[in-house]
Amino acid sequence: MSVFLFKRLITLVATLIGASMVVFLVLEVLPGNAAQMLMGPDASPEAVQALAVKLGIDRPAVERYWGWITGMLTGDLGLSYAYSTPVGELVLERLALTVPLALIAMTITSVLALVAGIYAAARHNKLGDVGVMGLTQLGIAIPNFWFAILLILLFSVHLRWFSAGGFPGWDEGILPALLALLLPAVSLAVVQSAILTRITRSAVLEVLREDFVRTARAKGVSQRGTLWGHVLRNAMIPVITVMGLQFAELLAGTIVVENVFYLPGLGRLIFQSISNRDLIVVRNCVMLLAAMVVCVNFIVDVLYAVIDPRLKATSS
Repeated sequence: MSVFLFKRLITLVATLIGASMVVFLVLEVLPGNAAQMLMGPDASPEAVQALAVKLGIDRPAVERYWGWITGMLTGDLGLSYAYSTPVGELVLERLALTVPLALIAMTITSVLALVAGIYAAARHNKLGDVGVMGLTQLGIAIPNFWFAILLILLFSVHLRWFSAGGFPGWDEGILPALLALLLPAVSLAVVQSAILTRITRSAVLEVLREDFVRTARAKGVSQRGTLWGHVLRNAMIPVITVMGLQFAELLAGTIVVENVFYLPGLGRLIFQSISNRDLIVVRNCVMLLAAMVVCVNFIVDVLYAVIDPRLKATSS
């Protein structure tokens, strides 16, 4: 187990280093000048140069990259060009919304997908299976931002059960905050749950054909007991793979939905920072999202070893 984890940790560190280089280089080749954008088109060259020196963007790229990396390791993410606020404070403030939103959406996705996928597999080629597969096909085809608008029209405009947008903050109470995140989470979960349902169904059907399942049924175990007690754990490896990728996608893909619901999350911060050419915020946010994706994949690898010990043997 220790060798398995060590290899995965080495891969994690190497991936983070590679991601940091890519993020830095991509933002370096973007046209334009951050100091010029902040000063405006009518600013004098001397004033623009003075601001560039103050922001540190006149230094060589290698020096700025090294300063950025060491700053992240020490917790100093720099100062936002547009907000004149430490980037760390901005990111933590927005993560307090984005992470719960992704967790709620992932919870809805997992519950719906596991129940629907197992239900469809247990009724293979029957009416229930066909109905579930039809709904999943529809869910995959629906863009989440369009579904978000439909949810607003139905539950906010017509029924007036939920607010059409905004976030009251956690200081106003957990229940109002969760209610404000419910519609965005549902709109994010629609496509993801449709995909995960199909993966769960396929994995469960594959395990149902195994000999040990027929043995369990022959011993008198009920169909429900066989599904939940024997089949599900053996079918979870491909399911967990997709769940890990989906959670990472939910963390990184909330920009559109946060703008539809006017939520002050990390995605909206990235969108605003790109508009303001606040590259230091964009760079740190994108790197944070990349690190989250890598860490989620590392957790998935560890869960592989817990669910199926054979993977540790093949990796050692």
